[in-house]
Amino acid sequence: MAEIQSLVPAPSATPSERALISIVTPCYNEQDNVDELYVRIKAAIAGLDYDFELIFIDNHSTDRTVEKLKLLAAADPTVKIIVNTRNFGHIRSPYYGIIQSRGSATIYLASDLQDPPELIPEFIKHWEEGYKLVLAVKPVSQGSRVVQALRRAYYRLLDRISEITVVNDSTGFGLYDKEVLDQVRKIDDPYPYLRGLISELGYEVKQIPFNQPRRSRGISKNNLYTLYDIAMLGIVSHSKLPIRIATFAGFTMGAASVLAAIVFTILKFVFWYSYPIGIAPLVIGLFFFFGMQFLFVGILGEYVSSIHTYVQKRPTVVEQERVNF
Repeated sequence: MAEIQSLVPAPSATPSERALISIVTPCYNEQDNVDELYVRIKAAIAGLDYDFELIFIDNHSTDRTVEKLKLLAAADPTVKIIVNTRNFGHIRSPYYGIIQSRGSATIYLASDLQDPPELIPEFIKHWEEGYKLVLAVKPVSQGSRVVQALRRAYYRLLDRISEITVVNDSTGFGLYDKEVLDQVRKIDDPYPYLRGLISELGYEVKQIPFNQPRRSRGISKNNLYTLYDIAMLGIVSHSKLPIRIATFAGFTMGAASVLAAIVFTILKFVFWYSYPIGIAPLVIGLFFFFGMQFLFVGILGEYVSSIHTYVQKRPTVVEQERVNF
């Protein structure tokens, strides 16, 4: 705590005229990481000629994360906290925190220490050069090689089938100019795929490669469902190709079925006593067509679910409390 206290800025006698930069980090059960994250952020921004606000948005943690954040906020008025009434998921809560920022630029990073705060000065340097978007990309990660390979394959697939060019290997870690976020706020998407959303806007992106470290403490909040959710959200939000493939395949299989029926009928009439159709092709064909139907219904369901989420217009997040705002 003494190390944290030494990083707390002295109160200013007059209001600062320097530009404000917001740093937003979402939290969920990160009691083991928030203190170190705070220390590393303060060390990274020390000496930079800007004012900073540190916004922690807590997604209804069940450990001591909020307690630790409030201790930081009590000692440092630049630390601001939003606590959600419940867990609103891995997409809505971080997005809500970003759009609540008010800086000339907003820096987003995860609270698990896998997004190194030491890159913040480099983000700001490129922003000062005129880039509205500065994103960290991780061509190399110290995590699971299988997950890394699947993630890379997904980004390449999304880039090929979508109507936009998506930044590959990006987790959202980076700097967003206020102009970009003002456009995002106008869209008012209740369940956004942020990486695709900012690509839709067409701003030039400065990419900064980094080697993502392993999580050293705590448990990753990503699992098979959350990764699938993000992947499908990216596809249905920015590509019509899957639903069109399903339609085309449906026509193709329908035509093939009619053609096969005609051929089998002709063969049966020609070789009435010596051409048994058999049960095997019927069973195989039945399972194949049922499997394809379930697949295409699932794809259609993803698009319908996306529309349903949008038209409900439910709040992105409901706040339980705010601190230091």
